[in-house]
Amino acid sequence: MTLCAEALRTALAAHGITLPSLRVDLPSFAGAYRQPEAAGLIALGNCNTATAWRLAEALRKAAEG
Repeated sequence: MTLCAEALRTALAAHGITLPSLRVDLPSFAGAYRQPEAAGLIALGNCNTATAWRLAEALRKAAEG
């Protein structure tokens, strides 16, 4: 799960986007067993509006191809 959070952090950084609160949500591991690819949650945290706009723009451009 930590590798997933780091991969997301790296991919966002490639677009100039930083989510300071991005982390593995440890309490989500306390539940019932799940498949490894679906286990746990990644907490994206809060971001300011400028970061939210950059994220939306990066996603929009990616969707356009």
